[in-house]
Amino acid sequence: MDAKLFFKLIICYKAYYYKSVLYKLVVLKPYLIIAYQYLFVCSANKDRSKTAEDFFSSQYPQMFFESAGTNDVTCQKLGTNHITIDMLEKAYRVYVMETKHQTAIQKKFGNQFFNKIIVLQIPDLYKYGSIELINILKKRVCFDS
Repeated sequence: MDAKLFFKLIICYKAYYYKSVLYKLVVLKPYLIIAYQYLFVCSANKDRSKTAEDFFSSQYPQMFFESAGTNDVTCQKLGTNHITIDMLEKAYRVYVMETKHQTAIQKKFGNQFFNKIIVLQIPDLYKYGSIELINILKKRVCFDS
């Protein structure tokens, strides 16, 4: 298993009951569930990526979502999350809003995360939580591996 792939193991036990005339036998079988983390990225982590994180977190509470911006100065000014190498390493998939965000990640961190990145082509026209933005996100974001 890739050491950089972030996952959380949850052990569940499923009980199987075997009943007979003489005794009851309970067998517990462990099941591993891997929960991946998804990262949404825009410039400032104010509207698009934050909307994606909050919306999908509410729709899929069993999954893990995070968001960040590529513009360090703007993120510091707004008090929002700036993208870090730790976020990229933990992410199973990275959804960037525009090609310029993919380019910024590659420029800062190199090509090591290129295979994780999906460009959604969502321009900076939408405010946080807008219905139009949510509808676009629902159409373009897929959590299939």
